Amino acid sequence: MILQALKEYYDRKPDLPRSGFEEKEIPYILTLKGDGTPVSLASTYEGEGKKRRAKKYLVPQAVKKSVNVAANLLWGNPEYALGTILPNKKRSDRKTEDDIRYRTAKLHEAFKKRIEEIENCTDEGLDAVKRFLAVEDKLPLLENLGDAWKDMLEAGANLTYQLAGDSMPVLERPAVKSVVAAMCKGSAGDQAICLITGSMDSIERLHAPIKGVWGTQSTGANIVSFNLAAFNSFGKKQGDNAPVGVATAFAYTTALNHLLGKDSKQRMQVGDASTVFWAEKATDFEQQIPDFFSEPPKDDPDRGVRAVESLFKSVQSGAFVADEAKTKFYVLGLAPNASRVAIRFWIVDTVSEMAGKICRHFEDARIVHGIREKDTLSLFRMLVSTATQGKAENHSAKLGRRYHACNSRRTGLSADPASGGHPPDSRGTRHHLSACCAHKSLHQSFNTLSKPQHKGGTESESGPKQHKHRLPAGAAICCA
Repeated sequence: MILQALKEYYDRKPDLPRSGFEEKEIPYILTLKGDGTPVSLASTYEGEGKKRRAKKYLVPQAVKKSVNVAANLLWGNPEYALGTILPNKKRSDRKTEDDIRYRTAKLHEAFKKRIEEIENCTDEGLDAVKRFLAVEDKLPLLENLGDAWKDMLEAGANLTYQLAGDSMPVLERPAVKSVVAAMCKGSAGDQAICLITGSMDSIERLHAPIKGVWGTQSTGANIVSFNLAAFNSFGKKQGDNAPVGVATAFAYTTALNHLLGKDSKQRMQVGDASTVFWAEKATDFEQQIPDFFSEPPKDDPDRGVRAVESLFKSVQSGAFVADEAKTKFYVLGLAPNASRVAIRFWIVDTVSEMAGKICRHFEDARIVHGIREKDTLSLFRMLVSTATQGKAENHSAKLGRRYHACNSRRTGLSADPASGGHPPDSRGTRHHLSACCAHKSLHQSFNTLSKPQHKGGTESESGPKQHKHRLPAGAAICCA
């Protein structure tokens, strides 16, 4: 059900990369003359501070790596793309300089072989790349490229190539792009029935990693994975144990990585669960969810209040009931689990029902407040108000999960209409959430009640008396 819903989301998003490609931040572009001579090395970074990002390009999909040698097509780090040793890369103390040079040469050879696989393509840009890669000693040609060269080596950042006079990288030139797309279609595996579509298809052996889940490694983690003999059935290996077609596996992983992206407006963090949400068809509601629960930006502090007011008006006027009564709405919570991604929760509802339940949440959490305080509070503020000294770094991830569980029981979000689930009675939990509501008064009472209390005994030579923090009654109820 989850993978099927993600596949349907991919199918309705024509702006997402097609099979064999992905959007990737490429920090550096190496410009080449037609004869392969380097002209310049340009940085694509934009913005400052936390908003500093490299420009995204449509590139051939990354290969799956661990410690093996596996090169991407026409893009990669300096070791692969240039055959240059990275000065700041952590290496084993047992490796000698000769070992490092040998491995770097091996990576670069793998990169060149990938490009040699591109056949029947007559393209000036591709020819320039091949001529550059044919040069044995590239270092003298690259050392004169200025500070960008030094910065790239220090960061070990990815780069690709561009022909002088072009406005696009070589890998985006039409001739190269069409050949690469044909290469991806030609790499078919064993035929079997795809569990997602129900049709005969070439089965994907290794699914692409899911990136952006808080707490997982930077290279990503998998939802579908069979890497040990204990996980295999009937002598099958890896992806054959849960057959998913190549195109379908690409679709669901691309859709989920898009939802989890840094700039995504359809994700939020709930405790340690990276939460994404989308609708069966395009709707403004799926873009508005973060405004209901997340912290508003500093330059627009009233964004959340306006969003909630708009939601209340829409529900009261019946707008959601009229237009979105049957449109399904999905909420998926993901958490890290070693090299895999664990499904923390999965909610299926309709847009109109979900809108009504969110309104109910804000109604239940409403308490008397000062004239200068906001009518609604973000989920972040609610959790922070239960943390020691009101600091975000002191709040417990478990509390975020329990808050969600309590909120799900209260609103019925955990009930799946497709399975005939019915929301439980909310009367018992309403007061629990009201007690945990992050209001200034709770914040002040928490700071008062969390003062160190003596646990008994007398002070000894080994140290002072032990202390224990007392939580306010509301927080204790929520955590229980």
